[in-house]
Amino acid sequence: MVKYIAGRLLQAVISILVITTLVFLLVRLTGDPADVLVPDYAPPALQDMVRRQLGLDQPLYIQYFQYIGGLLTFNLGTSFSGQPVTTVLMNYIPATVSLALASLLMSLFIALPLGVLSAMYPNSIIDTIARVIALLGQSIPNFWLAIMLILVFAVTFMWFPVAQRTGLSSYVLPAIAMGWAPVAGIVRLTRSSMLEVMASDYIRMAQAKGLPTHVIYIKHALRNAAIPVLTFTGLVVAAFLNGSVVIENVFAWPGVGTMTLQSVQTRDFPVVQGSVIVTVVFFILINLVVDVVYGLADPRIRLR
Repeated sequence: MVKYIAGRLLQAVISILVITTLVFLLVRLTGDPADVLVPDYAPPALQDMVRRQLGLDQPLYIQYFQYIGGLLTFNLGTSFSGQPVTTVLMNYIPATVSLALASLLMSLFIALPLGVLSAMYPNSIIDTIARVIALLGQSIPNFWLAIMLILVFAVTFMWFPVAQRTGLSSYVLPAIAMGWAPVAGIVRLTRSSMLEVMASDYIRMAQAKGLPTHVIYIKHALRNAAIPVLTFTGLVVAAFLNGSVVIENVFAWPGVGTMTLQSVQTRDFPVVQGSVIVTVVFFILINLVVDVVYGLADPRIRLR
């Protein structure tokens, strides 16, 4: 296990280096930040002064090595607004993390029971409802669902706030809009995995021994059917933590997605690079955690 984790961490470092290099080069293809920060009517000398202050007058390779040197000391640089990138990120990450957890809980609360019940009673009314919900989750765009939720529950009935992060009630609508699509995938994966596991010999042996139905389905079948569900859930969690640009903008949610979009529009290179690095780290850590959980969920899996 230790060797496996060490190997994955080495892969993570290489992945971060490659991705940060690509981002460093790609963000500079979007244009010169001085064109955004300085008015068109300003003299060229003012643009040159802004470029010197931002360090953009240096050769590209010098800018790159300065950037990598900062990463080695956990310094993500300074935003063009004058704030450290770490401070900018910390202002937005808590909102994204809290919304991600709320969306994940909503998805699992709906999807797991539906998937298990759908497998327990195939071709029943419950199974039909589960498949309809899965179909709706895959076919309804999240931006349209978010707008409909606002119109019905915020504008018409006035049960929840329209936008912004103002309290626990403000999490309900964005959590539903963000978590609705993953419900479809979790329901379908849980149902198909459970049906496959229920056809196994050890399940028939448990039934022949007279074990209670809930023990067979929950303790034996669900645990062994959880591997594909864990994989999908890990990807969902990583996507949630990295912020949904669409949902956060519809609900004016002060999260990482909103911050990243604003930084791209203003060509704030350090913030864009910092947000991408945080995104990469989130994905790598979530995948590592999922791999370790595999061995805990199914003892037959050994990580070497």
